[in-house]
Amino acid sequence: MLGHVPTSVCIVTASTASGPVGVTVGSFTSVSLDPPLVVFYAGRTSASAQAIVEAGSFSVNVLAEDQQEVCAAFARRTPNRFATGQWDLTGNAAPHLDGAVAWIHCAVEGSFPAGDHVAVVGHVRDLSAAVGPRRPLLFHGGELVRLDRARGVHTPRHSFDWWER
Repeated sequence: MLGHVPTSVCIVTASTASGPVGVTVGSFTSVSLDPPLVVFYAGRTSASAQAIVEAGSFSVNVLAEDQQEVCAAFARRTPNRFATGQWDLTGNAAPHLDGAVAWIHCAVEGSFPAGDHVAVVGHVRDLSAAVGPRRPLLFHGGELVRLDRARGVHTPRHSFDWWER
C-alpha cells in the first residue's frame, strides 16, 4: 500500500578519504524547521550510508525528471557511479550533481537503526535550487514517474504561508 505514496528521488553524497560516495534514496524528508533538520533512510547494510555517516557531512541532490540514468547507477552496485551524470567533485565538499532540482548540504546530526534501514539526520548548513524550471523525478507504484501539474485546479498560495516562516 505504501507504494501509492509518491516519494522524491535523491542521491545522497559525501566526500571521504577513499573518494566520493553516494547512494540513491527514496525516503528523504524535512524533520524540523527550527533547527533545520532533514532525514534520509538507507538500507542498514549499505556501505555508502555508513561512509556518509562517518564522513560527518553530506549533500542531498534532488533528482530532476531527466536524471533516471543517474538514479539507476547509484541504486545499483555500479563500480564507478560518478561516471554517470555531470558531477562537481572538486575540493572537499560532497559531490554536487549538475542539473539537479535542488541541493541540500548538511552536517550529520546523528543516525539510528530503523528496522532494516538506518536513519541519518542532517542539520542543514546550506541549500540552493536550480535556476529555471526543473521538475523533480518521483517514485510511485514501484517505478520512476514524472510530475504532471493538475490542470484546472488552483490551490491558494496563502494556504501554505506557514511553510515559509
